[in-house]
Amino acid sequence: MSSYAADRADIEAAAGRISKWAHRTPVMRSSYFDGLAGRSVHFKCETFQRTGSFKFRGACNAVMSLSDAAASRGVVTHSSGNHAQALALAAKLRGIPANVVMPKDSATTKIAAVKGYGGRVIFCEPTVADREATAQRVVAETGGVLIPPYDHPKVIAGQGTIALELVEQVAEFDAIIVPVGGGGLISGITLGAKALRPDLKIIGAEPEVVGDAAESKRLGARQVATGAPTIADGLRTSLGELTWPVVRDLVDSIATVSEAEIRGAMRLVFERMKLVIEPSAGVGVAALLGPLRERRDFGSCAVILCGGNVDLDALPFP
Repeated sequence: MSSYAADRADIEAAAGRISKWAHRTPVMRSSYFDGLAGRSVHFKCETFQRTGSFKFRGACNAVMSLSDAAASRGVVTHSSGNHAQALALAAKLRGIPANVVMPKDSATTKIAAVKGYGGRVIFCEPTVADREATAQRVVAETGGVLIPPYDHPKVIAGQGTIALELVEQVAEFDAIIVPVGGGGLISGITLGAKALRPDLKIIGAEPEVVGDAAESKRLGARQVATGAPTIADGLRTSLGELTWPVVRDLVDSIATVSEAEIRGAMRLVFERMKLVIEPSAGVGVAALLGPLRERRDFGSCAVILCGGNVDLDALPFP
């Protein structure tokens, strides 16, 4: 798999590099969900990762990989949510500045979290073009190293450490269900999992209103996300230049789910497992209980609960 952004050696190196800082997250079970899904289900709880999501793994690996000379100039990113917080904390742990470009309409809780981790917030207009342009301006002004949210080899390798842990934690399972946005999570997990267990099926899950990954897979060419509003706002991003080849070649399939299915799955996890998950994590659960429920090409599976950063004042329940 050397033709992709990361390989097994990169992911194993990342695991060693971040072990001092990142949590080894638990795998949890629920007989209730086993019954609903009609199979054994293992939930990999990145909700318990530092900063509340899997993003810390990739950000930490990228920051800790920098040379001392590069690190001294600080880091720059653009993100409205989990990567922003993750990079701010990773930079704080390294003792370097973090400059985080955030859309001006970002949730106040997320802005506060970035500042709480020591990040400097620079606001921009809520468009991809302005985010990227503002980040480039900050790079020019500060000399900082740009670490994007997902389309970066060290970020992808860091996310792949989830697969190494999962294979050690669960003796027998056939598939991994992974939420898909920009593709950093699913590409890292795919590269790590397939290196260890080539037989494992990797199944992506995304909101149907922003089903660009599923459409890209169907057409064999990378499609641009519509940007349509979805409760799972962390998954509105298009696949990247580095993540798309992994999705194209190695991900087995991608399922899409409705907004109602996402809300229902999220509520069930709250009620039955007593876990706080964000809507993006609910997408994988919704796929398990919806379009994947009748599939017979895999048995026991793992679902990646990718994060737990929710705005408690805007929970989507009646």
